[in-house]
Amino acid sequence: MDLHSQALHKAENWLISAVDEKTQSEIKEMIGTNSSLLIENFASDLEFGTGGLRGVMGVGTAMVNRYTIGMASQGLSNYLKQQRPGQPIKMAIAYDSRNQSKYFCDVAAGVFAANGIETFIFSELRPTPLLSFAVRHLKCSGGVVITASHNPKEYNGYKVYWADGAQILPPHDIGIIEEVRKIQSPGEVLFDGPTSLIHVLGIELDEVYLNRLSEIIRRPEEIKKAEDMKIVFTGIHGSGNTLVPKALEKCGFKSVIVVGEQAIPDGNFPTVHSPNPEEKEALNMALELAIATGAEIVLGTDPDADRVGLAIRDASGDLMLLNGNQSGTLLVYHQLEMLRQKGELKPNHFVAKTIVTSELVATIAKSFGVKIYDTLTGFKYIAGVIGEKEGDEKFICGGEESYGYLVGDFVRDKDAVISSVALCEMAAWAKNRGIGVFGMLLEIYEKFGYYQEDLLSLTYKGLDGKKKIDDMMQRLRQNPPSILGNSGVIVKRDYKEQISFNIKTGESTAIDLPASNVIQLVLEDGSVVTARPSGTEPKIKFYFSLRQEMPYKNLFESLKVSMAKRIQQIQNELIQDEG
Repeated sequence: MDLHSQALHKAENWLISAVDEKTQSEIKEMIGTNSSLLIENFASDLEFGTGGLRGVMGVGTAMVNRYTIGMASQGLSNYLKQQRPGQPIKMAIAYDSRNQSKYFCDVAAGVFAANGIETFIFSELRPTPLLSFAVRHLKCSGGVVITASHNPKEYNGYKVYWADGAQILPPHDIGIIEEVRKIQSPGEVLFDGPTSLIHVLGIELDEVYLNRLSEIIRRPEEIKKAEDMKIVFTGIHGSGNTLVPKALEKCGFKSVIVVGEQAIPDGNFPTVHSPNPEEKEALNMALELAIATGAEIVLGTDPDADRVGLAIRDASGDLMLLNGNQSGTLLVYHQLEMLRQKGELKPNHFVAKTIVTSELVATIAKSFGVKIYDTLTGFKYIAGVIGEKEGDEKFICGGEESYGYLVGDFVRDKDAVISSVALCEMAAWAKNRGIGVFGMLLEIYEKFGYYQEDLLSLTYKGLDGKKKIDDMMQRLRQNPPSILGNSGVIVKRDYKEQISFNIKTGESTAIDLPASNVIQLVLEDGSVVTARPSGTEPKIKFYFSLRQEMPYKNLFESLKVSMAKRIQQIQNELIQDEG
């Protein structure tokens, strides 16, 4: 069956009474006059992956809409009932500022209720981590967040959480996917259940969550000394505006300046090209306000407020946007140092990070005598370690290079609200010491070595592109380079085969992580290069984490330049034969 015939067949299956007249009318128009749009919207299904759904909003099986959200919710309902036969089931749903997020929240709630599932929804948009907290606090069976994180405005999505407040992991992710795939038509979905099973969560839950923040404050007296430190915050038209300013104020910061134009929830994100705090352009308005007000730090959260970007003042007093590894390093160092100073650091404490996050985090953790756990890419794996170790070991903090961090364990997802508080406490401590955050970063580099990270993302579309990416990974797996950037390659970690091979000694050791199509090369100087195909886009990503000794703080600028050149050299060496 060709693509047009396949799309036509799927589209005709939607011309049923379960689908509203307006949608049916649009489908008929596609069938009659726009075959290219018909193929784009109906030739495939919107894939329900290990985290849920994410895609462009529109009419069709390949798009995010009432019916694909409904089919996902029906499949999830069926799985929940299989897992808890005869038991009461409760679900919580949150949503962000994206277009139609509230509507999709109501759709999902209606499906859960129609399946006899008691459901809790928020009265308005809320950060993703509050959903994780709500699942645990309300003792729910699971939860859903309607969001597409930092994707462009055309996107929306559906993230699924389990009873532990973490995003779904095996075996539940596979089980849910199987049940969702069984739902082949909107006619199989139970929509619009009784409203008596749907409860609205008010600010009372916010207060319970905000009160827990005292648990992650290490030295409240340091905040008191620097309570007037000027902090500029932007939620970039998302849900961070609902809780981050309140959280900072509650924890003692009295001079939080909010970017007013970006405090208004708006799924079109009118003031930015992309609502991604990893990109400097997304924080331009906040940086301008910081210059005008003399603020010392800038915080910016993505639409669902699970990730946060940080800008600080450098040695010249200019604002400098930190990358995710730098912010995470500062957060981890501060948390461990405060616990050490208070005599509260224990051998069963641990830090967690992903395998593509800077090794500097691991070096710091080891220097404090605490355990460090590496996980696959994705914060759900960090949450999995927290749950696995609960009772025997205690999670202090951790995160991933893409601006996602967590302190404490009462939330089981990356949390930009908690992270904002922790980063501001760190900044207050650094200010009180008279060195500022930049000076603290230089101290860390001087003590542990200078680390510089970068990311190269290459896009190869279509079947030829997929083959190209597969071939690149196969070459790295079978014939890795012996030298990169003038440093010998001494270890090859193959996460797909779950083997770490020492090239010098010929010894192999097992990697105790789930299999994943990732190759990691460790160089003699401690630098690490990682190759990982994207699971959701036609891309292959190369992560670079280079290390060099920095015995003096004034070497920072020169090392920054020389390391950038070396990263470029390694990039060229990796892809010179790839075209």
